[in-house]
Formats: sequence, C-alpha cells, structure tokens
Amino acid sequence: MSARSTQIALSSRFSAVIFVIGKLLRFAFFFFFLVIVISKTNTIAGYSFWQVIFFFATFNLIDTAAQLFMREVYRFRSYVVSGEFDYFLSKPLSPLFRTLLGGSDILDLPMLFLSIAFVVVAVVQMEAVSFVGVLLYLVLIVNAFLIGLSFHIMVVALGVLTTEIDNALWMYRDLTQMGRLPIDIYRQPLQGILTFAIPVGIMMTFPSKALMGLLSIQSVVIALLIGIILFYGSFKFWQHAIKHYSSASS
Repeated sequence: MSARSTQIALSSRFSAVIFVIGKLLRFAFFFFFLVIVISKTNTIAGYSFWQVIFFFATFNLIDTAAQLFMREVYRFRSYVVSGEFDYFLSKPLSPLFRTLLGGSDILDLPMLFLSIAFVVVAVVQMEAVSFVGVLLYLVLIVNAFLIGLSFHIMVVALGVLTTEIDNALWMYRDLTQMGRLPIDIYRQPLQGILTFAIPVGIMMTFPSKALMGLLSIQSVVIALLIGIILFYGSFKFWQHAIKHYSSASS
C-alpha cells in the first residue's frame, strides 16, 4: 500500500519537489524566527537556545512521523462519501488498519530525517543528558505516537458517523502546532488545558523535559496512563461508529 501511494506521490516529480521545498521552507522560517527571538531575549520561558531547538525538533519529529504513517486519514472522507469504505469492510484486513495506515507519504521523509538530525545535534550541544533521561525520552515519544494515533482514530470515527473529517483534522493540526514551543510559555489555565484536557503538552513537551531531567516520575506515569486511556477510549469510539455506519448505497 505504501508502494502504491509512493507511485501516486511521484507521478508528478515537479509537484513532489515543490511540496518538499515548501515543507523545508516552513521549517527554516520558524527556525530563524526562534534564532532571532532568542538572540534578543537569551532564553524562552527559562530555556536556553539549544533546549528550545530541541523542543522544536522533537515536535517536528512527532508531527512528521504521524503524518508520514497516517496520511491515508486525509483521504478517508472520499472513501465514505463514495461508498468505497464498504469495500474495506468486506475484506479480512482490519478496516481500521486500512483506514489509518493504508498509504504512507514518502514526501515526509526529508522532514523526518531533518528533524532527527536536529534532535541529535541539540542533544550533543546540551549538557547533563543522562541515560535515564534518554530512555524516558524514547518511552514518551512512543506515548506521543500513541496519543497521535488516538486522535486520528477519533477523527476517522467521527468521519464514519458524520462524513465530516477535514475540519476535525485541521483542528487537531492547529492544536498540536501550539506544542512547537514548550507549553511553559502559556499561562494558566491554558497550560493545564493543553497538558491534561487536550494532551498536546504530554505529546510534544513532556518527552523533551524528561530528557532534560525536568520531569518527575509521577508525571511520566500520568502521561503514560493518559496515553493508554485515550487510546482505549478512541478504539471504543471507533467500534461505536462502525456499529452505526450507514453505507453510501443504503
């Protein structure tokens, strides 16, 4: 399925190149914005230059990986409206798996490699990075992917029930964009909402803070519990949506 999606993405080489260049320019513009801001203020919310870059690179790593593997979600509405989703349901392959991972986007690979490179460079530049911090970082990165997966499951379940998916997807994207910088820059109660009600902070900020040794074990446990509960709840919502699905032919 990924090979098929790659063939489609590369059917117009010029469009593919322009798409990748656009992503790289957006990354570069925000990076230079951070450089300019920190050069004037020295820190952002108490974090040094390389710590802020690490937050930004981690955000891009999580955001890009989710888009890379779950790009099929962005095409899901057309399947429901056209009735092609009925075809998914008639096959032995899990319709949820087919809906989420039915076609990765190879055009996100350059951004993924760039994000990983910036993560590595930022870690090398920072001091007092421990093995435990790196381990907790990796665990919370996996937890962030689980939360991102949960959000995408809820979006496609909503699409099954209402055939509306684009607005929910872009709302999710807009909310996660608030995690490009550590959520410490926001005042309460917005900071608390972005941490626990809409766990953008757990997704984007907690992994970096864990590597820097700024996150307690209790916070790590709470983050993992929220990730598991959110995934379980999203899966139940998907099952509910499938039970109430009306095909396009009915």
